[in-house]
Amino acid sequence: MTLGAQPAPPRGLYLHVPFCRSLCPYCDFVVVAGAAAFGPRSRMGGYLTAIEREIDLRAKLMDAQFGSLGSANRQPLETLYLGGGTPSLLPTDRLAALIERIRDRFGLAPDAEVTLEANPGADERGDLAGVVQAGVTRLSVGVQVMDTTALRSLGRRHTPDDVVATIAAARAAGFASVSMDLLADLPDLPFDAWAASLDAAIALAPDHLSVYALTLSLGPDESGDDRLATPAGAVAWRERAAAAQDEERGALELEHLNSRLPAAGYDWYEISNWATAGHASRHNTLYWERASVAAVGPGAHAFDGVTRRWNSANLDAWEGALQQGELPPGGESPAESGAAGAAEGLVLALRMARGVDREVAVRDGFSEAITWGESNGLLAPHPTDASRIQLTLRGRLLSNELFSRIV
Repeated sequence: MTLGAQPAPPRGLYLHVPFCRSLCPYCDFVVVAGAAAFGPRSRMGGYLTAIEREIDLRAKLMDAQFGSLGSANRQPLETLYLGGGTPSLLPTDRLAALIERIRDRFGLAPDAEVTLEANPGADERGDLAGVVQAGVTRLSVGVQVMDTTALRSLGRRHTPDDVVATIAAARAAGFASVSMDLLADLPDLPFDAWAASLDAAIALAPDHLSVYALTLSLGPDESGDDRLATPAGAVAWRERAAAAQDEERGALELEHLNSRLPAAGYDWYEISNWATAGHASRHNTLYWERASVAAVGPGAHAFDGVTRRWNSANLDAWEGALQQGELPPGGESPAESGAAGAAEGLVLALRMARGVDREVAVRDGFSEAITWGESNGLLAPHPTDASRIQLTLRGRLLSNELFSRIV
């Protein structure tokens, strides 16, 4: 980003659904679980009324700032992402109404990517055929691992058989794209068992795979929002799990991904993401490109190209303000600009397989970091464009070493 950058109208919208059947001990997302999520004391009804109001209020701000929908400076959204939490817990008719409200107030391009996150449990995945009819084009399934013992250790409620049933139901429902989220460097899971889990996931032929190393937050929250403190039991679980992680095993797993997934038809396009042709996540790519993405819901974070904004993560505070017809409390901070903004942009761009133009990176003042990365085998010429550089496998393993020299 350069000095004097101006806010841009959103190309995508993130909508946060905070409800889960139960809380996983490693989770740092804004979540309410148990009786607040379902049953006679569920907060779902109040949430749905409030989220509709926030959609309207945020759209009015867009109208005032960028002009009415369809004007030269205000085009329909390219992506909509319903994340959580467990958005598949939403009643299908209310999900359809939310998507239509967004289509009316923000617009949705005819080929928009509309993603819904889902858990694979029989009582969590929802009516997938109804979800497609509601306008969702892409399903992201929170699998984590295809190993029963490891799932129980993670506090997950589903089984590998539930995953098989969910992927089959998703295919029958007609989603244009199906993604699976997996975890690596799991405590107490030997490499061979993890590799077998990966094979079981590949056998289901998803279009997209996200494979993230399990990251365990042990210190104070640094997100900037006001989410509730991590329960003591979850903190204790994380401390035990962190002690059982193995850096060498995690590196071996990434090396295995680098050979196993291409052999199965998946190409890496971002450090933790792999896809078959045409199935890369368009919404997440907006984040890596530092594009403007609006956001609604408790704890949701937005970026307009200049300023980062977030809503209160406290469901009572978020909902209470919207009941009064006001925008929810939260916070904001200017994005990095000038050299710092360029550094952030370079780090995000290097996460992607397409890499960066080497000459531009050098011109922007990062010659020392680029040269260090090349001389230590972390960066190499792009295989199809010699003017660009990308992370090597070693670079993906040691990316934080390079990124720390950039920022």
